[in-house]
Amino acid sequence: MINCLAIDDEPLALDVLEDFIEKVPFLKLIKGCTSAMEAMELMHQHDIELLFLDIQMPQVSGVQLLKSLNYQPLVIFTTAYSDYALEGFNLDAVDYLLKPFTFERFLKAVNKASHLINLQHKNGEVVTDKEYMFVKSGYDTVKVKFNEILYIEGLKDYVKIHTTGKTVIALMSMKALEDLLPDNFIRIHRSYIIDFERVSLVQKRKVFMDTVEIPIGEVFREAFMQRLSRH
Repeated sequence: MINCLAIDDEPLALDVLEDFIEKVPFLKLIKGCTSAMEAMELMHQHDIELLFLDIQMPQVSGVQLLKSLNYQPLVIFTTAYSDYALEGFNLDAVDYLLKPFTFERFLKAVNKASHLINLQHKNGEVVTDKEYMFVKSGYDTVKVKFNEILYIEGLKDYVKIHTTGKTVIALMSMKALEDLLPDNFIRIHRSYIIDFERVSLVQKRKVFMDTVEIPIGEVFREAFMQRLSRH
């Protein structure tokens, strides 16, 4: 399933998007949003892989939203203005749907996004064992021992695995990697997973892994503090 958000300030246009999304078996609509700010809040709470994004919106436009993100999910722009097409493609949009669009045209864009996401998952394939995993890094397959991992950093479509001896960059999502790690690893921020046993100092909004300072995200703070209290 592909987690997605539909974002459009026009209720009727949003209804159409939600209806189309529900007809596609491999799409999971987290929510339909009427503003970029609402979408930003949800993106801090969920791993979103695909956005259906209107460009012309009050306060924060679709383009401004996209440029503000620390990581960039795949985007299908939806708009009534053809003048924005070039800007949309300059932002590496998967597709550009000009309103009103048909379900057939919508499905073509969605299939393109699904193909790209499947390629990302394939390239980021991981083989695991109880003590280590093999990850695809560029053209290489690299062995990473779990007991050598300090922390993991999310970078858009990539993860950067920081270990005691090397740094490995792999094409995969934080969620996919999080599901494979042993129990001593915990996600404390949308962009960070740490080895809990290697934490040397905890402050109100951050932890230290030796000399490395890592922020604690508000969404993850309660779970982290509960785990800390058990130790």
